[in-house]
Amino acid sequence: MAPFRRKVRATDAGDVTRKGPDGGDSSDNGDVSGLKKFTQRKPANTAFKQQRLKAWQPILTPRTVLPTFFLIGLVFAPIGAVLYYFSQQVNEFTIDYTDCRTAPASPQQQQIPTSKYDYQLHDKNTSNYQPPTWSWDEAARTCDLYFSVPAQLDASVFLYYKLTNYYQNHRRYVKSFDSDQLLGKAVSRSTIDGGECKPLDIDDASGKIIYPCGLIANSVFNDTFADPVLLNVAGGDSQNQTYVMSERGIVWPGERDKYKPTSYSANDIVPPPFWTGAGAGGAFGFPQGYSNGTIFDPSDNEHFMVWMRTAGLPTFRKLYKRNDAEPMPAGRYLLRVTDNYPVAMFKGTKSVVFSTVSWVGGRNPFLGLAYIAVAALSVLLGLIFTARHLIRPRKLGDMSFLSWNQPDSHGR
Repeated sequence: MAPFRRKVRATDAGDVTRKGPDGGDSSDNGDVSGLKKFTQRKPANTAFKQQRLKAWQPILTPRTVLPTFFLIGLVFAPIGAVLYYFSQQVNEFTIDYTDCRTAPASPQQQQIPTSKYDYQLHDKNTSNYQPPTWSWDEAARTCDLYFSVPAQLDASVFLYYKLTNYYQNHRRYVKSFDSDQLLGKAVSRSTIDGGECKPLDIDDASGKIIYPCGLIANSVFNDTFADPVLLNVAGGDSQNQTYVMSERGIVWPGERDKYKPTSYSANDIVPPPFWTGAGAGGAFGFPQGYSNGTIFDPSDNEHFMVWMRTAGLPTFRKLYKRNDAEPMPAGRYLLRVTDNYPVAMFKGTKSVVFSTVSWVGGRNPFLGLAYIAVAALSVLLGLIFTARHLIRPRKLGDMSFLSWNQPDSHGR
């Protein structure tokens, strides 16, 4: 078998002419045409395409780098201190009522374990503080939480519920809803069946459409919180006084536009399975199903809107009530919770959270501490590099010898 010799491809003008067997030059028309095609692919001879645009490239020297480190520390430190200070001014306390069913029967009370509550108050008055207690009413399935507010909470005051170990960020969970259905459209059975709401799209028993369909709506939080009652009002005419909080205005701006009353007929739809179960209650309790005049209206329930905006972390809190007008007086309070929502199935916990806000938001010191940490690190690195430069300085090169600082052929 004769040996094969690889054909050399012309890549530039010097490759067009090759040596023949006799040592002479031989031209290949195919190579010439290949050269022409190659030259046509060259970028245009412009400053942009040939990367000859003027650019500024900083030269890092101790004279420029060291002051930068100290400047970052000088700027970030006060910003972090301000953010941290105002974050600490936010009053907040949390009570975990997951195990309230183990409490004694009402009206007897038992002190809540210290691991179940957390007070973070910047002006806590210990003389006006008692540990929280709880009691349980089996017949009404209610948990009575007795807690102290040591110092007045200035408006606005927010009431949240908090869940742990609950992964609303799961891919299938996040996608499990039908936006057209929530906008009030009577989406057909063929569209819902096998869509994003699967497996909660069609009811197996009746063959009817589940409304609202999907995992998010089916698992909506349905514990209810009554307005807290201030007990033993000092100097008041009445024994008890209710601190009224509103369930309106708890959704983000623009959220209402995603929900409209449905166009479905009650004969065509059924509630989600958990809305008809033993634990169903409140606005999400439909043990007998839907009938004309009793169909769930998502546009009128802000708790549903808050729940449908899924959380990104497994531990999260969602707003339930608020009072923007009146402060919450100091004293001993009773909060009655109707316990409908099970958390044992996902090994989670549920808590109630009272909080105020400042101009930097809620009580979250992370941002302030992050600024302070960056400032401290910058100053530390600045001191280390300064000491290194003073003890063992490094001789710098002459920047006049850089290529872009050299004169061109015209002496410029």
